[in-house]
This record gives sequence, C-alpha cells and structure tokens, in this order.
Amino acid sequence: MGGFSGDQSLTPSTMDSGQARLKELGYKQELKRDLSVFSNFAISFSIISVLTGITTTYNTGLRFGGTVTLVYGWFVAGVFTMCVGLSMAEICSSYPTSGGLYYWSAMLAGPRWAPLASWMTGWFNIVGQWAVTASVDFSLAQLIQVIVLLSTGGKNGGGYEGSDYVVIAIHGGILFIHALLNSLPISVLSFIGQLAALWNLLGVLVLMILIPVVSTERATTKFVFTNFNTDNGLGITSYAYIFVLGLLMSQYTITGYDASAHMTEETIDADKNGPRGIISAIGISILFGWAYILGISYAVTDIPYLLSETNNSGGYAIAEIFYLAFKSRFGSGTGGIMCLGIVAVAVFFCGMSSVTSNSRMAYAFSRDGAMPLSPLWHKVNSREVPVNAVWLSASISFCMALTSLGSIVAFQAMVSIATIGLYIAYALPIFLRVTLSRKTFVAGPFSLGRYGKVVGWVAVIWVATISVLFSLPVAYPITAETLNYTPVAVAGLLAIILSYWFISARHWFTGPVSNILS
Repeated sequence: MGGFSGDQSLTPSTMDSGQARLKELGYKQELKRDLSVFSNFAISFSIISVLTGITTTYNTGLRFGGTVTLVYGWFVAGVFTMCVGLSMAEICSSYPTSGGLYYWSAMLAGPRWAPLASWMTGWFNIVGQWAVTASVDFSLAQLIQVIVLLSTGGKNGGGYEGSDYVVIAIHGGILFIHALLNSLPISVLSFIGQLAALWNLLGVLVLMILIPVVSTERATTKFVFTNFNTDNGLGITSYAYIFVLGLLMSQYTITGYDASAHMTEETIDADKNGPRGIISAIGISILFGWAYILGISYAVTDIPYLLSETNNSGGYAIAEIFYLAFKSRFGSGTGGIMCLGIVAVAVFFCGMSSVTSNSRMAYAFSRDGAMPLSPLWHKVNSREVPVNAVWLSASISFCMALTSLGSIVAFQAMVSIATIGLYIAYALPIFLRVTLSRKTFVAGPFSLGRYGKVVGWVAVIWVATISVLFSLPVAYPITAETLNYTPVAVAGLLAIILSYWFISARHWFTGPVSNILS
C-alpha cells in the first residue's frame, strides 16, 4: 500500500527536508525544529492516551453492550480510524505545516474554494481541539475527586465528595499548570512528551496484568468475549443500536492524532516523520488499548453494581474495579487507589500535550489572519514558543468547562464537538483529496499509491457514519434531560462559522498567506 519513497527535495541536501518543503509552501522557519520522529509520535500518542480515553469513558462501553462492545468495538473503530490516519498521513507528507488540516484543505480545494474550505476546516479543528482539552482536564479533575472520595472512606464510608465548584477549581489549576509547562522551550516539551509516551505504555502493561491477577473474582473468557449487556436502564433494547452507542468510547479515545501534523514545523524531516508520527500513534494505541480493555474486562463480574451510583466510587466503573480488586485480596483498597494514580498521571500528560497541539494550531491559524487579534496569537517569544497562543488555548478550554456549573447536559453537548467536530475537520481535506484534487494531488515521501483514493473514501464514509450514529438519542423516552444535544452543538458551531464567513470573513480571509517576505 504505497509507503515511503526516497528524498524528493530539490533543495540542497544540507537543508532539513521538512524545512525545505516549508519554504516551498511559502513559510519561513519561526519555531525551533528540534523534535525527533519519536517525539512527534509521543505527542500524538499522549493525546490519544488509551489510559485516559478508556478509563474515563469505560462506563459508556459497559452500559451499552458490556464487554462485547468493548472488546470488538475497539477493533471496529480502530480499523476505520487507521484509514482516516493513513489518508491524513499522506496529505501531511505533502504539506508539513503547523496549520495542518486547514492548510491542506486550502491546497486541495483549488483557488476558487480554498478560502471557504480552509476557514471551515480550521474552525472545526481548533474548536474541536479546545473541546478536547476542556474534556480531558475536566475528566482529570473528576478522577482526582474520585481518588479523594475513595481515600477518605468511599461513598458508603463518609468519604469527601467535592462540589461542582471544587471540581471546576481543580480543573482551572490543572490548566494553569499545563499552560506554564507549555511556555517552556520545545526541547523540554519533547522530553516530557517522551516521558508521557513511556508512562502510557508501561502503565497499560502494569494495569492489564496487575488488576486481573489481584482480583479474587474474575470473569471467564466466555463472559469477556460473548457477554452482551442490554440492561442499560435507558429504554434501548436493539442489539445493533446498543453496539453503535458503545462505539463512542473507542472513537472518543482514538482521536487527537492530528497533533503530529501541527508539530511538523518543529519536527526534523517533517515530510517523513510527521506521517510516521500519525500512523504509529494510531497503530500502537490500537494494540495497547485493546490489551488494556482485555485485562480490565477480566475483572468485570457485576456490571449493574459497577455502574451503580451507590457503590464506593459513586458509579465510576474502573475506579470501583481497581478498588474492589485490592480490597477483596488485601482487605484494603489502597493499592487500587494507587493504580488510579497511574491513570491520573497519564491523563495529566494527555492534557498537557493537548494544550501543546492547541497552541500550534492557534499560532498557525492566526499567522494566516483567521482569528480575532491574530497578530497577538501568532507571536513567538525569545525561546521560539507561541506563548500567547498557549495561554489563549488554556483560557478558552477553562471557559468551556464553566458550562458544567450551569448544566452537565450543556457541558456534555459542548464536549461532543471534541469527537464529531474534530472528525469533520479530519474528513474535509480527505474529501477534497479524493474529489477536487483526485487528479492533481502530488504526494510527498509517504504515499498510499493507487490505494489512496479507496482508503480516502473509506475514511470519509466512516466519518459521515459516526457523525450520524453519535447524534442518535441515547435514552428513551426522549426528554430535555435525555436528549442527545450533539447535533445541536455541531449545527450551532457550523451556523456560527458560516455566519461569520458570510457576514465578514469572506471579504478579507483568503486562506493561507506566505510570510517569507514579512
């Protein structure tokens, strides 16, 4: 299926191939190019973070289909996501810029449609990224609250349960730390990113073995691979319907790998290593994620109890699994709480890498004049870090999380953009690649060859499918509290983006602008 070809650069061999290609695309090197292929991979892998995604959404998989949805649904989502990733990697190889998706759309849409295509892709991408950061750090705040609850006796033992205001305060503190860390030089972030990747890999290996070994009650292999839970308490009985709703856990987890594209202007030989970062992050996440799901699922014996809000963890399924495993074996759940600490560190790394990716996207989008106060956001400091974009991204993510104080339904609708909005941004340049640019696209060192169009169409159709599936009702009867507001949130974002375009932006936004002569 294609692959990497030799160096196609027409510039002197002494110049980094990614930097040479960036110059050909009309941009000067402003950020420090210091990331290796492993560092590039590490940032995307840390954002995907199977420990983060699976742990925080495991309840969804258990409720909708149980272990069958978890075990098999992961591979269904994984295979199709790899098609999306392969198509993105091919385009990334040809256009290795921090703008990533929105720049690709501009190049692939042709002169007539480039401004609109770039505008829509860019805003879906950056708002989706902000929603991911808000969601990840909010999930960490909730996990910390659960750790404190279990450490002080659990829900049934008088443990401390923080209010919504306590959770949002923790969330704000986490974002503040992430912004501080992202203000450091890229060499420091590279080291932290590599540490994060190793932490995720080792964390999965430890937990997938430790939890089922420590548990005194283990599920049978037949239960893990064949038990389909229909007892969701939400009025949904169709097996197919339940299964696709359970896929949300897998699809939410395997996202954020566009970070490898956004980091290309800081990556050595980015036209080769950017694509490698995308593909390897998805592939290794699929394998390690499935291993984590399998290991934890062998400790699942009573699904209704794990999902019950009356258990010690307040219905946080994986927290209860960890806690019970150690308590049943040793008479104390302290070991389980320590295991949750391993996950919490992984979630912290995930949020930090997410802010890194957000800031590079904001830097590139503002460099092309797409954002209000653009000159402020694309400014870099003496350390070659877009520090203003870093603090902007952290601030907006915090504001997004504030909606949880008014209505958790509103917050869930907003963070749904993290999955659907991002995947729409992923699909737009791929769609343009297989339609308007099907005969004119020039591949970089990484190419899918004759399979490029087929893989691209599979990716586009998959994104269209999940956009519909994840907009379906998740409970019956439908009320204001049970309505799935995902289509409302995505349609609202689309309306704002298009309104801004027709009222104002179409008169001044022309798409990516060269800064070579600036």
